[in-house]
Amino acid sequence: MILTDTHTHLYSEEFDGDRNDMMERAIQKGVSRFFVPSIDSSYTQKMYDLEKQFPENVFLMMGLHPTYVKENYLDELAHVEKELEKRKFQAIGEIGIDLFWDKTFLKQQQHAFQHQIQLAKKYKLAINIHCRDAFDEVFEVLESEKAEDLFGIFHCFTGDLGQAQRAISLGMKLGIGGVATFKNGKIDQFLNEIDLQEIVLETDSPYLAPVPYRGKRNESSYTYLVAEKLASIYDVAVEEIAHITTENSKKIFGI
Repeated sequence: MILTDTHTHLYSEEFDGDRNDMMERAIQKGVSRFFVPSIDSSYTQKMYDLEKQFPENVFLMMGLHPTYVKENYLDELAHVEKELEKRKFQAIGEIGIDLFWDKTFLKQQQHAFQHQIQLAKKYKLAINIHCRDAFDEVFEVLESEKAEDLFGIFHCFTGDLGQAQRAISLGMKLGIGGVATFKNGKIDQFLNEIDLQEIVLETDSPYLAPVPYRGKRNESSYTYLVAEKLASIYDVAVEEIAHITTENSKKIFGI
């Protein structure tokens, strides 16, 4: 059984004390594919080091995270472009809009999101979307860039059925993680109305750990717990969830 964690911050300082053990736990649980999103330029070297340490398992994205869009965001976008020119990545991400903490840089976030979507089209790559308190704003940009060559993952999807269907219509698969196991997560109430072909698994580790670890550090081995929850929701075997979602990830990332 091969499980794929399509979104995990393996370079996080949270794992500095036991990264190798954490990776081993995940691999023992069948999680052998780890897709790692970028945050900003300060993490780029850590990402490369991680890839060098686990070349068979770790696959990198490049992008500017919306909460890191500040006064210097044009410099950060220039860094993204420079790295894309140098080497191959599996996606542009994570990118999007986040209005949960601060709305000061909304216009800059919108510009950075749209610009990075255009970079994804240029390099024929998937996008990995971060959206928090910003569904309307994210969909506005996606609609403006709607095209056959726009595709990717709506990471950590927490919307309703209508928003899920809209995301899918715009070429996105839904990244489902620990929120599906929360009592107040709500997405478990309609997920079985979404075809499994539109779903990929993720953890967003070290954040958003699934039940029974909610509130604690998340890690990629818990992808198995998300798969178990989806097996219950869809009334199929965990092995089928693993197979379908991994195949979906291959279609998105091309690997």
